[in-house]
Amino acid sequence: MSQPSLADFEAQALAFLEANASRKQAEKKFVWGEGSDKVAMFEEKDRDSERRDVAKAQEWRQKRFAAGFGWITGPEQFGGRALPAAYQRAYDSLESKFEIPNQSCFTIGLGMVAPTILAHGSDLARQSYLQKMYSGEIIGCQLFSEPGAGSDLASLSTKAERDGDEWIITGQKVWTSGAHYSDIGEIIARTDVNLPKHKGLTGFIVDMKAPGVEIRPLRQMTGGASFNEVFFTEVRVRDDHRLGDVNNGWNVALTTLMNERAAIGAGGGGGGVNMFARIIEMAKFYDVPNDPVLRDELVNLIINNKVASYNNQRALDKIKAGQMPGPEMSMAKLVGTDNMRRMGDFLSHLLGAKLVADSGEWGTYAWSQLILGTPGGRIAGGSDEVMRNILAERVLGLPKDPGIDSKSAFKDLKVGTQK
Repeated sequence: MSQPSLADFEAQALAFLEANASRKQAEKKFVWGEGSDKVAMFEEKDRDSERRDVAKAQEWRQKRFAAGFGWITGPEQFGGRALPAAYQRAYDSLESKFEIPNQSCFTIGLGMVAPTILAHGSDLARQSYLQKMYSGEIIGCQLFSEPGAGSDLASLSTKAERDGDEWIITGQKVWTSGAHYSDIGEIIARTDVNLPKHKGLTGFIVDMKAPGVEIRPLRQMTGGASFNEVFFTEVRVRDDHRLGDVNNGWNVALTTLMNERAAIGAGGGGGGVNMFARIIEMAKFYDVPNDPVLRDELVNLIINNKVASYNNQRALDKIKAGQMPGPEMSMAKLVGTDNMRRMGDFLSHLLGAKLVADSGEWGTYAWSQLILGTPGGRIAGGSDEVMRNILAERVLGLPKDPGIDSKSAFKDLKVGTQK
């Protein structure tokens, strides 16, 4: 298939968008006290509303894929168009001007799982899933963390035992976003307890609707349940659904984690483009400019977020140029969550009791949802402590923490739920 010029591609994309979506209205200037005062770290909906939104998102992605804009940079043999990254950027820029269904249900599947399948999956797995994922027919989730192995992922104890051409998976995963509406999941399981903890792991693609898979919602302190715990009881997975070589699952996981931190580090979270407009207008409303302490906190908040945005852009430009995300994404993730903490401190000092008691006053108690959700950001995608270790070891070249046993067999370690 010949490559169209960028101008022709943009014209085709614009024609598709004009025919299938409405242009966004000019964004109104934020005015304190007008409209909804809702702000939150995570968008939390009831399961019925969420199901309807997912169906709309899938319908849009299927329409987009049929028109040739579903996987613009992907290999042609798997349903992509094999066009340069500049074409994807051009399409994204155009689509951002139109009203389309929220696509967040695809963030994990397309941002983390699909790249891992492309890099480590068998030919059958790539043929079976990649086109269906990018066309919106199926959705993927990530199954890594466990009750006894969160930040220390290599300590996981979910096991996969070989049975001929199949593997039998038994164990539990937690904090799985979107498990309840996903069709497949990327799971890392232990396949050899006689090897050190990083060495005896293997990745698989698992059917989320297979016999033996049980999904339960996890209620958070915000009141929502956007995460799940997933139980696997002798779930069978064919060997051609294995990701990478047996016992090489740690490298498979790293591929996924680097993409995950890219997504988290680049995300603004908590209220979208009006976040700082909202904070600045609130500061004016409560006369912060005349309070030297609060004014200093606000200036530091704005400066730190601006610096973070520049660093994120540098990292995203590297990814768009076709390079693999590296340790800088750990820095972006760490700085992003630290800025959310900084924002929470400022709001707490400014609002005081209004933040914890619902007085009905506009723009006060609503911030509590954001602050209650912030601790989750400091854990998701690797805790702050893990991010600091990565930066210390891979960027600064410092030695590993003493006491980390990377040589003993996993069965000899007292970690997680290992017995």
